[in-house]
Amino acid sequence: MKPFVIALAFTAVAVPAAAQHEHHGAPQAAAQQAQAPARPQPIAPPAKMDESLPPAQEFVATALAASPRHSEWVDIPRGSSPPVRAFVVYPESKSRTGVVMVIHENRGLNDWARSVADQLAEDGFIAIAVDMLSGMGPNGGHTDSIAADQVGRVLSGLTNEEANRRIDAVREYAIQIPAANGAVGIVGFCWGGSRVFNYAIHQPAIDAGVVYYGGAPSDPVLLDRVVAPLLGLFGEDDARVNTTVNAALPILNKETKRLDAQMFPGAGHGFLRQQFGREANLRAAERAWPLTISFFKEHLK
Repeated sequence: MKPFVIALAFTAVAVPAAAQHEHHGAPQAAAQQAQAPARPQPIAPPAKMDESLPPAQEFVATALAASPRHSEWVDIPRGSSPPVRAFVVYPESKSRTGVVMVIHENRGLNDWARSVADQLAEDGFIAIAVDMLSGMGPNGGHTDSIAADQVGRVLSGLTNEEANRRIDAVREYAIQIPAANGAVGIVGFCWGGSRVFNYAIHQPAIDAGVVYYGGAPSDPVLLDRVVAPLLGLFGEDDARVNTTVNAALPILNKETKRLDAQMFPGAGHGFLRQQFGREANLRAAERAWPLTISFFKEHLK
C-alpha cells in the first residue's frame, strides 16, 4: 500500500450575501455553530461480542472468563535484575508455533492487554503479555499494585534502555518455550506501539512487529537501524501520532519497505480497545485485526 500522507488544509467557506451584513450577535454565532463539524458519536455495544476480534473494553471480563485456553503467570528471570512478570497464553495446536509479545498501553498490564494475548492464542500463536511495570510498584510490586492514577507517572520513569532490556529477557524466554518454533514477534498499543518502534531499532533479531497507533522516533539515524518488517495501523483522526509516522515513512522505506502503514478513515486513537467509541473505530478494528494475524502468520512461520 502506498504510504499515507497527512494533509492539513484551510478551506475558505463562502458566506451567503444576506449574512454578510449581519451585526455581531446571536444570529452570527448560531451560523458559526451550525458550520462546526459534528463530533463522532459512540455506538451501542451489541448484545454479543465479535469473537474473531480482541474484545472491546466492555467485553473484556466476559472474554477472559470464557476462554478455554491454558494461561499462566510467569516471572521471567534477568540475572541480578528483578524478574519480568508476564501473562502467557497457549493456543490449542498440535505443532510448534510462533510467539507474539504484547506490549500494553500507558495503563500498564491490565485485563484488556491480557485479553489481546488470549485472542492471539485463539488465532494460533503463543502470546506473552508483558508487564513493563514489573517491580516498579510499592514493595517491588507490578501494575496491579499501583494506583490507576499513578500508572502513567511510574511508567514515565522507565528508560528506553531498561524497557528494551526487559523485552530482551522476554524474547529470550519465548525462544526457549518448548512449544515455540523460535520465531518471535511483537505487537504494541499506544505507548506500547511506540515501544515496538524503539525495540525494532534496538533488536535486529526480532522477526516482525505490529504498531497500533504508536508514535515513531524522529531520529533518522535510529530509524535506519530497523531491519524487521513492521505493520503500522493508525486511525485517521490521530494527528498527534500520525505526523510522527508520516515523517518516518520516507526514512524507513527509503530503499526497501520496512513499514507498511495502514490508515483507517474516521478512526481515532485506541480504536481496537474503544471499538464502540465511534462507528469508524469498529470498522477499523474489523480491518486491522485480520491484517495483524496474516502479517504474523507470514513472518513467524
